[in-house]
Amino acid sequence: MYKDILLPVDLNHKSSWEKALPVALEYCRAFGARLHVMTVLPDFGMSIVGSYFPEGFESKHRDELNRQLHALVAENVPKDVNVQHIVAEGTPYKEILTTAEQIGADLIVMASHRPELQDYLVGPNAERVVRHSKRSVLVVRE
Repeated sequence: MYKDILLPVDLNHKSSWEKALPVALEYCRAFGARLHVMTVLPDFGMSIVGSYFPEGFESKHRDELNRQLHALVAENVPKDVNVQHIVAEGTPYKEILTTAEQIGADLIVMASHRPELQDYLVGPNAERVVRHSKRSVLVVRE
């Protein structure tokens, strides 16, 4: 039923993958699916903001995120699961949706934090992904 499963993670927050990763792995094993683990490097926005960072900052930060993503996968994903690592750059929910389209994901598995008053049902990125995705989305509570 599922061939490609996308798991977005925030490398600064273990809660973004702690419960969602085991669910994604269970689905991968059940369906023989490939796991696409992604993280998003925030966009610096206006070029004036980017001018305050040293030259090559974005590239170094992207390389570091890629290294951290590979380390997370090496520590937490069994060798028998086929994994692709993805580092995107931009607004998290937009990049999740774009990546899902590009890889042809059948399912997006993502965590959502406990609701606060301003985002009662699901977290802001999860809510936007659920609302705009053309793919099935499984939201796992942190």
